[in-house]
Amino acid sequence: MSRTRIKPKKPQPQRRELHLDQLKAILDRAQAGPLAAQDLALLHEAVDTLAFLTQELEAKGTTIDRLRRMLFGATTEKMSNIFGEPPGPAGQAGGAGSSAQGDSPATGPAAGAPDAPAGQPADNPKPPGHGRNGAKAYVGADKIPVPHDKLHPGDLCPACQKGTLYRLAQPAVLLRIRAMAPLLASCYELERLRCNTCGEVFTAETPDGVGPDKYDETAAAMIGLLRYGSGLPFNRIARLERGFGIPLPPPTQWGIVEHAARRMAPAFQELIRQAAQAKVVHNDDTKMKVLELMAGARCEADDADDDERDKPAGERTGIFTSGILADAGEHQIALFFTGHQHAGENLADVLTGRAAELPRPIQMCDAIAANTAGELKTIVANCIVHARRNFVDVAANFPDECRHVLDQLRLVYQNDAVTRAQKMSDDERLVFHIEHSKKVMDDLKAWMQALLAEHKVEPNSGLGEAIKYMTKHWPKLTLFLQQPGAPLDNNAVERVLKKAISHRKNSLFHKTLNGAHVGDMFMSLIHTCELRDVGPFDYLVALLRHHDRVAQSPADWMPWNFTDALARLTSAADPPR
Repeated sequence: MSRTRIKPKKPQPQRRELHLDQLKAILDRAQAGPLAAQDLALLHEAVDTLAFLTQELEAKGTTIDRLRRMLFGATTEKMSNIFGEPPGPAGQAGGAGSSAQGDSPATGPAAGAPDAPAGQPADNPKPPGHGRNGAKAYVGADKIPVPHDKLHPGDLCPACQKGTLYRLAQPAVLLRIRAMAPLLASCYELERLRCNTCGEVFTAETPDGVGPDKYDETAAAMIGLLRYGSGLPFNRIARLERGFGIPLPPPTQWGIVEHAARRMAPAFQELIRQAAQAKVVHNDDTKMKVLELMAGARCEADDADDDERDKPAGERTGIFTSGILADAGEHQIALFFTGHQHAGENLADVLTGRAAELPRPIQMCDAIAANTAGELKTIVANCIVHARRNFVDVAANFPDECRHVLDQLRLVYQNDAVTRAQKMSDDERLVFHIEHSKKVMDDLKAWMQALLAEHKVEPNSGLGEAIKYMTKHWPKLTLFLQQPGAPLDNNAVERVLKKAISHRKNSLFHKTLNGAHVGDMFMSLIHTCELRDVGPFDYLVALLRHHDRVAQSPADWMPWNFTDALARLTSAADPPR
């Protein structure tokens, strides 16, 4: 596989809380004598931060708002947040007849905060509600029927002494919630009897249903779900269980999930195979730490000559978790891969399993080279939200021009929301966008080109750079006007990558590449279940309990059809009489 030189990203200092009184105390100690190593380290960090901020302020495209987002995190990119005023009533979307998305596509149509839901007029108020979950929402609750203690169906009514009682279809519901440990332990005390003559010892039989293993399939599924589904590190799980009087050391937890991953590997490989057949694939990267790979990179850097030290850091020393979301129409598949490879190379590996007779898939990604690195045979679409964000960053300096761009893109998102509300097919959606969105995008392109051609905008300014980025990638940004089923943005895989980001924020790193692979497998299976609205715990337990059958026919044990496989096993075990 050929290597693509990736332009390294500019390193940013790690965020750390450092108060002004700490710096003043260090300066006071400096007057008294030499500084301690800890004081020197804090002072170095403060100077590095000052240098970084100075460099950013000197950059041509930097604004105070951008620095605020960089230091304190980004807020939502709604129009009301960008321009500091409440959003007005949403207009009609290209003649569609209703306002499907009344605000900006800052985080995409699925994750944004529109003024009105899809298919609902903007002036319709949200129906009132208390926001609490009803009893029907507790699908995992045990259903315990409670009969009346005195009356029965068919009895004479005690109130009127005339009518007959009958059972209502809907019982009265009383919901009670109690707590328990994520992992429970049962200690079976098997009675032992010993003969006082011969000394033979007789031990009671193990009760029915008690397996041979100390940790059963449910324990492995729960640890994997807590660790890779909710981002709890092993030491936190151990601390939680210790509070319930159930010791569960981190090495023990790792051994359990590693053993479980080997049993679930056929299902993971089948997910990869089916993802390769999808019509649309999204991909992107996020940074990750794997201590084993980091140690190897340091050793290579120590042994390298000066020429090799100057190679781009992103070429083979960077460590990433790639997220791939395959949209097969009926279901979506989330995949995670951690290592030195970029998202484009990992996607190329996945697509090697694609059937030869299938057409090229649509690949949605942002425009960086890492997402298309590798030998890919795809139809590339670029993310509109990434192009839009360039205008958001300079909206304070060019409010009128940026507002115009965001308003035009809002119309396109409103049109796309109408296609979802009306459940249009891919071909119908393409026709609708050509009819209602093509003129909007064509006019926007002509307007941006005119700004540059008539020298109304400095090409090297922040607005000029945003315009040049958008016009440069225009064919890929407007693929939704050319290919049926092409998405508008890459927000879907951004949401998928939150699984890996949650792991990174809570656990900081993987220790080995094998540990990263185990985490990728669990996260892929868990998040695919969540996309399908299937309980991941039940699915993992099913894979582990029937791992031999999963290995024989993994396609029958996917999140969307494993219940059918369980039903077939049940019917085979209890044949009709």
